Amino acid sequence: MTPITLQEPFRAVFYAPFYAALARGDYAAEGVDVTLRAGAVPANAKDAVLAGVADVAWGGPMRILLAHEADPASPLRNFGAVVMGDPFFLVGKAPRPDFRLTDLATLTLGTVSEVPTPWWTLQHDIRLAGLDPDSIRRVIDQPMPANLAAVLEGRLDVAQLFEPFVSMAEEAGAHIWHTAASRGPTAYTTFTTTTDLLRQKREPFKAMLRGMARTLAWVAANPPPVLADCVAPFFPDLPRERLIRSLARYRANGLWTANPWYPEQAFTRLETAMFTAGAITRKPGFEGTADNAIVAEALAGR
Repeated sequence: MTPITLQEPFRAVFYAPFYAALARGDYAAEGVDVTLRAGAVPANAKDAVLAGVADVAWGGPMRILLAHEADPASPLRNFGAVVMGDPFFLVGKAPRPDFRLTDLATLTLGTVSEVPTPWWTLQHDIRLAGLDPDSIRRVIDQPMPANLAAVLEGRLDVAQLFEPFVSMAEEAGAHIWHTAASRGPTAYTTFTTTTDLLRQKREPFKAMLRGMARTLAWVAANPPPVLADCVAPFFPDLPRERLIRSLARYRANGLWTANPWYPEQAFTRLETAMFTAGAITRKPGFEGTADNAIVAEALAGR
């Protein structure tokens, strides 16, 4: 068994396949002894790899794009798709089945303050819909629980949330207005490592990809309650029915890939959103930041 240290960025329901792979022993079945290093600050996951305390992390490809913006010679690379749908939603207190993004022109929106990607991708959707995102009144400095409370109390028109806050909102009588995953594939979560480690640990990384392929196939073949029971130990404070509801919504929205192949379209959509938001000033491109060859090697013959 080859030992590998895997860095978690932070604990989140939409990362369910990563937890299932560990809980089911899918990495071990491919000959890799993976140790999870818990994380709480998303930006620190890549730093753990760079510092040598982790061999590989999972997280947003946006971190790789930011790293290459700061340093075109950055050794960071991402590989292996898992979450290729946007896990965020717009939630309001009253039902609004005819909601359009252009309706935000007259509303106050509470955007996610914990991480930047949800607003970068949403602002691009808003721009494509014909509205200048800079013209929208936004609350930008509150965490999701505070924005949810503000919506329920009528102090905020609409909030940008992910699960389980969306299910909590529905339980309190609120409604989903917009599903970000409806835009199509968007690169949200892959593995991250360095070019040196990709060379040095290519075989165990390929084994991890085969393990994740096992997991993703299992996730696709089983109902949300089964996945909930599998990953529940990672969410000890989350009621089972709420976890099931959260996972069922993500599955219905096609959040997780069928296998670890990294679709370039999903990367391009993220890169374009970050570029139009001004988060990056140049586009390093898929080939400059991702390694799909290792995925092809890992999945050959499966």
